[in-house]
Amino acid sequence: MTTQQTGETAPTRPPKRAVATAAEFVSRHGGSARAVVENLGKGGARIVLIGQDGALGDVLVPDPTSGESVVEAVEGLESGDWDSDTAAALTIGPAHRRKMAGARAR
Repeated sequence: MTTQQTGETAPTRPPKRAVATAAEFVSRHGGSARAVVENLGKGGARIVLIGQDGALGDVLVPDPTSGESVVEAVEGLESGDWDSDTAAALTIGPAHRRKMAGARAR
């Protein structure tokens, strides 16, 4: 019986480059990290990474399913949501705050 006959979907292979990027982030920022997969619609998906040291990073993938497969493939990467624990784990410095504020900070 094929996956089409059973109604199941084949597992999504994570993009190699995304796995490598996320794994490097985890190793550089304390050996573990949280990941929040955000659907960007037609633009794909964004995996927001929050390192154990509070650092912020991201990886773009073609779709949310690919994002979830990247999270599963990287050791030390834990799937999360934007809850209070995840937000509290993030450390945003003054330079990043100015960058986010754009022209209003100048």
